[in-house]
Amino acid sequence: MNLADQSYTNFLEEIKEKIYQSQYKALKTVNTELINLYWELGKSIIEKQKQYGWGKSVVVSLAKDLQKEFPGAKGYSADNLWRMRKFVLRYNDNEKLAPLVQEIGWSHNIIIMEKCKDDTEREFYIKMTKKYGWTKNVLIHQIEGKSYERFLSNQTNFDKSLEEKYKHQAKLGVKDSYSFDFLEMAEDYKERDLELGLVKNIRRFLMKMGGDYSFIGNQYRLELDGSEFFIDLLLYHRRLKSLIAIELKTEMLFGIIFLKKV
Repeated sequence: MNLADQSYTNFLEEIKEKIYQSQYKALKTVNTELINLYWELGKSIIEKQKQYGWGKSVVVSLAKDLQKEFPGAKGYSADNLWRMRKFVLRYNDNEKLAPLVQEIGWSHNIIIMEKCKDDTEREFYIKMTKKYGWTKNVLIHQIEGKSYERFLSNQTNFDKSLEEKYKHQAKLGVKDSYSFDFLEMAEDYKERDLELGLVKNIRRFLMKMGGDYSFIGNQYRLELDGSEFFIDLLLYHRRLKSLIAIELKTEMLFGIIFLKKV
């Protein structure tokens, strides 16, 4: 057999991809089991403290005994047991975030839990960590660099572009978030894939947007001061009597830009 043959090269790539996928699934399973274990430990600590009126000393004692029973095993320090307890208290009543925290590593969860101000911000960083495979250092850099705040400020330009009397009305005309699960996009989709998917399902897209929008076009050409600009999606909002430009971004779905009253 000629090992330089293109068929063999393709076959080798297929095998390597299967191995990578298997390794990823194995790591994901291990991570899920670890998060579940830590959740159960934190939950048990809370329950026993309530049942027996135990104070902080129980966590210190538990840490010593667990480290003695499992020498060399990481994760059973008193500080980490306290984090497990805090982890449960933070997410136990949050039906949206409780499943999501299983999809990223424990250290990532701790960083997000301790550095973020509210659950909306935590959701953003959990999803971004999962989507882009951020390391701990990258995650810390993103949080300290205020990526979430920049994401919020880029969603609309209403505060900068609208007269005061129109701002409130415009904000009511768009939602804080949208779910376009009908697209069934792959995890590594590109902005162009997102655009074509929305155009292909334009009726469902407009219904999800709220029913007050009409579709004008995609890659809509504008000329300003001699320069060309292309709008990913251009819509018309009937209630606001305004043109709305949508800039598609894979990391946040889209930003909404008010163009003008017409």
